[in-house]
Formats: sequence, C-alpha cells, structure tokens
Amino acid sequence: SLSLSLSLTLTLSLSLWVFMLVRLWLTSIPDDPPLCVSDSNRMFTWESLKAVWHGQKLDYFKEAHLGSRAPNPEVVQLDQQQKGRLLDYARERRPLILNFGSCT
Repeated sequence: SLSLSLSLTLTLSLSLWVFMLVRLWLTSIPDDPPLCVSDSNRMFTWESLKAVWHGQKLDYFKEAHLGSRAPNPEVVQLDQQQKGRLLDYARERRPLILNFGSCT
C-alpha cells in the first residue's frame, strides 16, 4: 500500500508538471507566428512545430463549418460608414461575392 501510494503521488505530480508545462507553453505562443517558420532547412524545429500548432488551433476555433450556417460578422459600408451584417447583403438566387482587397 505504501508503494501504491508513492506511485500514485508520483503519477499525480508528473501529471501536474506536464499540465503546468503545457499551459506555460500555450501562453507563451504568440497569436500570430512570423511568416518565416524557420531559418534552417530542418523539419521539426521548435519554430515549425509552433507554426503547425498555431494552424491546428486556428482550424479548431473557426466559426465556419461545412454544412453549418454561415457566419454573419459585422461589416461597414465604406461609402456611408454605416454598420451592418454581412448576410444583410445576401439575396435569393444571387451569389454574394466577397472581395478581399489589399491596402497596399
């Protein structure tokens, strides 16, 4: 029973350490990693693994899902500076085309 108790204590301690390390690592990851993933030509560098993790995190938290309702974010009409919702511009039998332009 002493060895079982010691084993359980060590397992819980190890689990707590792993939890704390993962939490620390997740809070240290910037929201937007740099575009250049790595300066070396090696796979599985720390930077490339962080970039992969960031991509997985973005995929998990997306609002749009196949077969679900479309997201309806707030948009601003540039000519009138009037706020509205994206789907307010959708009409039946007419495609809604979004043009994501560049600021440069």
